[in-house]
Amino acid sequence: MTTDLDIAAGVKVPATTLAREATELIRDTTSELIYHHSRRVYFFGSLRGRERDLSFDPELLYLGAMFHDVGLNEAFRASGHRFEVDSANEAKRFLQAHGVPEDSVRRVWTAIALHTTPGIPEFMEPEVALVTAGVEYDVLGIGYGDLSAEEREAVVALHPRPGFKNRILRAFTDGIRSKPETTFGNVKADVLEHFVPGFERGDFVRTILDSPWTE
Repeated sequence: MTTDLDIAAGVKVPATTLAREATELIRDTTSELIYHHSRRVYFFGSLRGRERDLSFDPELLYLGAMFHDVGLNEAFRASGHRFEVDSANEAKRFLQAHGVPEDSVRRVWTAIALHTTPGIPEFMEPEVALVTAGVEYDVLGIGYGDLSAEEREAVVALHPRPGFKNRILRAFTDGIRSKPETTFGNVKADVLEHFVPGFERGDFVRTILDSPWTE
């Protein structure tokens, strides 16, 4: 059953067993910061989808939003994978354990794995595009004016964001500082360059010139 805590700006959290169990899992295994951020990603992604007149599966979008940052958890800091991949793999395990069809699992995995890779998700399935759109709205403010102040306020009233900018940057830093090699060629290199003394970002040109090829 959907409650007042699951509705904002006309968007409802799916009232399914899968969504409820995912919510409980994320609340139990991540910080309050990540929980509220993940829920806002769902609401803002849904609103962006409504604004763009996209047809999407709310449950798949919700699952992608809820799992998208779980890879920042301490349990994954020695994995050697990008945190996005760790997050996507955790979602995949959860969905497969619940007998979700493989095409749906693939959509959620892809939505999570690509959510920090701008310029690609927007051309993929709506659930993939809208996880990224929700993240970009909440973290970067991309498309901020495309939603009304009333819509924004309704979402933030349900899931507040006190000190969010600096707190999410700390969460990113803590989640990836132990595996800096995973930031090569992606936006998280910017985070480590700002907050981790001595970090040196990978250089794509230098990598080509220093490759073992002789020509």
